[in-house]
Formats: sequence, C-alpha cells, structure tokens
Amino acid sequence: MADKEKKLRLGILLSGGGRTMVNIAQYIEEDKLNAEIALVISSRSTVKGVDRARELGLEPHIIRTKDLPDVDLFSKKIIDLLDEARVDLTLQCGWLCFWKLPTRYENRVMNIHPALLPAFGGQGMWGHHVHEAVLTAGCKISGCTVHFVTNEYDSGPIIVQRCCPVREDDDADSLAARVFEQECLAYPEAVNLFAQNRLEVKDGRVHIR
Repeated sequence: MADKEKKLRLGILLSGGGRTMVNIAQYIEEDKLNAEIALVISSRSTVKGVDRARELGLEPHIIRTKDLPDVDLFSKKIIDLLDEARVDLTLQCGWLCFWKLPTRYENRVMNIHPALLPAFGGQGMWGHHVHEAVLTAGCKISGCTVHFVTNEYDSGPIIVQRCCPVREDDDADSLAARVFEQECLAYPEAVNLFAQNRLEVKDGRVHIR
C-alpha cells in the first residue's frame, strides 16, 4: 500500500447510476484503498450518479456535450477540472462520452468495460448492448476488463481482467449482475496496483511488477 500520508487523488467520470463510484468509495471507507475522491464529473445532470455523489458528500460538476460546440472544448473543460483538483488517477465509471486525452494524461486514466476485451468493445458497445452481444454469440464465459484509456474506444493497455460463467438461462440483466460482481473486485485491484506504482506500460502492454 502507498504511504498513508500520500493518498491517491481520484477523479471520477460518470454518465449513469454511479454504482462503480460507490464501490470505490466503500473500498476507501474500509481502508482497502489508500485514496480519496477529489472530483466527480457527470456528463448528465439527472442521473442517479449525481445523487449518489452528493450522498457521499461530493458535489459533482456537470459537463454535457450538448452545452459545448465541439469535443475539444468538452475535453478542455474536463482536463481543466482534473488539473485544478490535482488528480493523480481518473476513473471512468460508466462514462459514455468521448474526450481527448493530452499526452500528459497517458496511463493516468482507467476505464472498466463489461466484457473481456478485445472482444465486444468499441463505439456503441456499452451496458446491455455488450451483454446482449455476448449472449447472441453463445459465449460460455464473460467478465470485465480494466484498461488504460487512449483516444480510441476500448483499445488501451489491459490492466486487470476477471471472468464469470455465462449460464444457459441468462438474459442481459442476469449476466450484467454477475459481471458487475467481478467489476467490483477488478477496479479496486487495478487502482491499488497503480497506487503501489506496480504498473509499467511497455509496447502497448501492461506489466505488473
């Protein structure tokens, strides 16, 4: 674990219910993550994640794509807030918007995807769309992937993956619930590895020291 005096400052980006943010907050509360949530940004103003952030004592910033003329200004607003909050690591927690990462944010932004990348990734593949695709393909296992974010959808270096079975009687909801159980373990694991300075990215691959 990192030095207790130096907590990892986390930025949270969300577009939905905020359950992943709550899971991270619980790990922090239980002293399983030496971190603090320094900033929450939501791309939507009326989602449950906004309420859940406030329940955690965090006032989220609302940055909506439709309020800005282009992706460059949208990205700049996000980056300015991350810089101002001195965020060490940004976590996309059900974040659905494309934003451009500057070079200095390389390997400092993580995302969790509800499938085993590189399968079932890319633009439009989020939430139930992913689970329905997994079921349609007849997969016998699914799971989740934590990866570093790049400026291409779901293509960044993979940090942690966890698996779960796909059952014969699954629908998208039941599979999503089983995958989310693994997400709740995988994301904190990846954050802890980052906090411990154990992640090295070389030739597009993450090596765990």
